[in-house]
Amino acid sequence: MTNAVQAYSYAGPSTLTHGQLGLSTSGGRALTGPQAHPRFFSGLLTQAAPAAAALLAVADVAMARYHQPRPGWTRDPVVTCDGDRLRFESFSACGGVYARLDVLGPALDGEVVDRGTTNVDVNGPLREALARVGGRDPLHLGVGPDELAVTTLDGAVVEKKVPLPARWLRGFAEVQVIAAGFDLRAELQGPLAVRFLRSLPKRAGADVWAVPAGRDLRVSETRGPGAVRLAGAGRLATLHPLLRFARALRAYGPATADDHMASAWELELPGMRYTLCVSPQPYRGFSGEGAVLDDLSSDTAADDADVVGMLLNFEPSVELGLLAERSGLPVTRVRAALTQLGTAGRVGYDLHEAGHFHRELPYDRVHVAELNPRLLAARRLLETGAVRLTGADTAEVTTSGGVRRVRIGEGACTCEWWFDHRGSRGPCKHVLAARIAARSDAETPEVVA
Repeated sequence: MTNAVQAYSYAGPSTLTHGQLGLSTSGGRALTGPQAHPRFFSGLLTQAAPAAAALLAVADVAMARYHQPRPGWTRDPVVTCDGDRLRFESFSACGGVYARLDVLGPALDGEVVDRGTTNVDVNGPLREALARVGGRDPLHLGVGPDELAVTTLDGAVVEKKVPLPARWLRGFAEVQVIAAGFDLRAELQGPLAVRFLRSLPKRAGADVWAVPAGRDLRVSETRGPGAVRLAGAGRLATLHPLLRFARALRAYGPATADDHMASAWELELPGMRYTLCVSPQPYRGFSGEGAVLDDLSSDTAADDADVVGMLLNFEPSVELGLLAERSGLPVTRVRAALTQLGTAGRVGYDLHEAGHFHRELPYDRVHVAELNPRLLAARRLLETGAVRLTGADTAEVTTSGGVRRVRIGEGACTCEWWFDHRGSRGPCKHVLAARIAARSDAETPEVVA
């Protein structure tokens, strides 16, 4: 599959001069409809220094390639305004690190002009200016050009075209599904948080465990009770410039620890939160984790996503129960619909609030299925009649490489993929095909003679 291309068209470059931070926007969807240069917020950032440092950190992640570093394209961060906060998001070029800055109500004092999602220009001069912000003075922030600027600018003066790899796009969907299964494993207050982060190995490939020890976390090479796996400890280096503002650090991980798991790290700052989610290995992007495949394989997911999508309204939190009530769908189908929407970039997940949120990334939803080749392969197996259910929980899938025997509930298979990953990267195509066939068989009405 060829990479998609994201075209950014800005009415002007983002600038920071004389205490005025103007973030230029490029295309997006708002409550008022599609906008070429949406305007979401105008007012004060009451915590200028931490906000500037954290916004720079989000931009740094967008530029980074943690595995096999080399020069690459810069992808502009995404910002969503939901009425009571601004969320800035980015993904590393290698697809293994997701970053989000939530600027909350206490750090904002101004007017919400509209709600929606767009990209913001982060250029070289702006990065240099953000790095110089200090002190306690508030900073005036404008997300989107004001009305005067729109009328005086003659067309776009800043244009960027960058490739968006399929694995980068898939990563946004995988992260929200994986994060939804995380638990809070540890919380460290300011000084302890700073000490722990500074104790981590500096090497990008360092592989350690963060083991709870009372109110602290200690770095260990072996797993301990309640430990969080941190593969590629050097990838947390983006947190270091924020340590002088840190109030707390929270570590999140799966309920059941294993040797190959992702983790999330949330730094509490004055009036805001900065979250990093890192993949199970530095060389391993989120795109291949397969966490979305079971939900996407549902026959009703696409149609349900259309229903649920119409109910999203850029609200701060998307509640499953409320969506189920409004849509008339059971919670399990709402969750699968959110996965489908997440694959199209329309849903994220907030660990701190344990809930989804709505955004609208500028990706073509027509190509959602193409971003998941395992699911496409599973459907081809079904279309060719390769799947035979042999019991209530077993199946055989005939392939060119031989017959694969599947245990449906466990997700086990006799193929090479399962032996290599043992379910740690989602189901293989044979398990997916068998699960779809089993659901279809269960839904087929029995003919009474």
